[in-house]
Formats: sequence, C-alpha cells, structure tokens
Amino acid sequence: MDDEATAELDPQLADLLRNGRVADLPAWHELSVSEARRLEDEVFAAGSGPTLERVRDRRLDGPDGDVPVRIYRPGSRAERSPPPALVFCHGGGWVLGTLDSADDLCREFAARIGAVVVSVDYRLAPEHPFPAALEWIRDEADRIGVDPDRLGVAGTSAGGGLTAALALRARDRDLSLAVQLLCYPMLDRDFDRSSYRDHAEAPLLSRADVAWFWEQYLAEPADAENPLAAPLRADSLAGCSPAVIATAGHDVLRSEGVAYADRLRAAGVETRHRHCPSLAHGYLSLTDEVDRADAAMDDVADAVGSLLDRDS
Repeated sequence: MDDEATAELDPQLADLLRNGRVADLPAWHELSVSEARRLEDEVFAAGSGPTLERVRDRRLDGPDGDVPVRIYRPGSRAERSPPPALVFCHGGGWVLGTLDSADDLCREFAARIGAVVVSVDYRLAPEHPFPAALEWIRDEADRIGVDPDRLGVAGTSAGGGLTAALALRARDRDLSLAVQLLCYPMLDRDFDRSSYRDHAEAPLLSRADVAWFWEQYLAEPADAENPLAAPLRADSLAGCSPAVIATAGHDVLRSEGVAYADRLRAAGVETRHRHCPSLAHGYLSLTDEVDRADAAMDDVADAVGSLLDRDS
C-alpha cells in the first residue's frame, strides 16, 4: 500500500462529520484562543472510554511549578509487575487540550495496551511558547510504580510532535525508551508538502488551522528550524527509540508523518507505520463511532504493546 494513499472517506466517519458530535465545527483559526479552548473541551471531553482499575490525578514538581498529570492503571491487562508505562502528550496545536479532553483516548490506550498511561497537562501556547512544554521531563518511574525499563512516550497531533522531540532528547541524554508512539504528528512548519495541497480543507484540521497553531507556538520565527520544535529538521534520527507512527489519508499532516517514518527507517530505527487511507485527523478519538477507527486503535495498541513487552 502507498504510504501516502487516500481512499474514499470512511462512510461512518463521513456521517459523523455531517451529523455527529464533530459536525459543523467552526475553523479553529477563526476563533479566539479562549473560544477555541472552550470548544475543544466541549467536543472532545464528551467521551467516557473503558472502565479501568484506577484513575487518579497528581501534581508533579516542575521547573516552574507543579505540573498536573492523570495516571491511568489498566488492571488485569497489565500482566507483569511493575507494568510498563506511556507518558502521553495530548493534541491541540500546543494551544488547546486538557486532561479531560484526552481522557477517553488515554483510557483506550491503557486498556488496550495494558500499560499505565501518564497524561501530562503541559503548559500551553501562546502564554507559554516553545520550548516550555518540554521542561517538565523528569524520571518519575519509581514514584508512580512502573517499570523504568519499559517506558515509552506517546502523543497525538501537536503532542505527537512533542513526543518525537522527547525521543530526540532521550537519545541525546542516553536514556533508553521502549517506544515512541506518534499519532498523526505535527512535525514541521512546511506547508508545501503534498498533503497540504491535497487536503487544505480537510475535516477536523485544515492548512489554515495548522498555520495558526504554529503562529501561537513559536516565540520567534527562527524557532521553526529547531528540531525540538520541528523534529523533521533534526540532522539525524539515528539512535532514536523504536517508533509506531499512525497516519491518515484525509489529513494535512499526512505527508510529514510519512516523511518521518521514512527518515527513521533510513536511519536504521525500527519503525512500524500504520496508515489509514480512508480516515481523517484525530480518528483514534472516534473509536466508539467509527468501526475502522476502532480496528486501527487495536492495530496501534498491538504494535506498541509488543515493543513495551519485549525483553530488554
């Protein structure tokens, strides 16, 4: 299958876009930051997700104050003790998103992978532009009771870009990670890629939306060259942790996700690329409504779980 393939939009997703909870959403870039945050929380905090053994909120020490986190324990699915863990960064263009808006997605990851998920409520732009969102990185494995040798990082959209940056930092600090999970990641401010031309008005995220998010995120235009803001700009990806990358056919971010998977493979990094030609950006948050998204979540979870459970 062509990694950049786009098939006819999945009929269940098409119906959801016409009649469901994501129908008739205004463009993000046409809203104020406060309006966009309120809308994102209303729409994406609506799901419930599977019941888990325990979900609790904590605050971890950060360089500029406490950082809220939510810890999801899957229960019986975690067969080894202590269990593996994923540190999760939500999407939202670095501007939107809360622990609540990512709650159902984190529950799905915990239940299907059998890992503890630590969702981080990192500081948002434009109040806290790059690189503030990366400064909360700490080794918390002992404090939260997980296996430090089976630790991964994960993120969606802009959070996927943060996740790739975390993996680059981990490599440069000789910190071993079991996996980096990048779900339709935002990796480079380059609007000339083919998916930006083919899907400029794609559902749920448009070219203009992405441009607006980058404007909020970067304190200076030159920061777009920094690989911790735009991981596709890294000189080398050699030595990065194994990767699982999920992309969608109907997504302006498709091409950069594909390009990152290609670069990781070329650098000798074990990479499992899961491409869904008939789906759109954000599909892993729609597993209750779209059967193809549900199947894709299982596929992604299996790939991540096999890397987390592999003997080091």
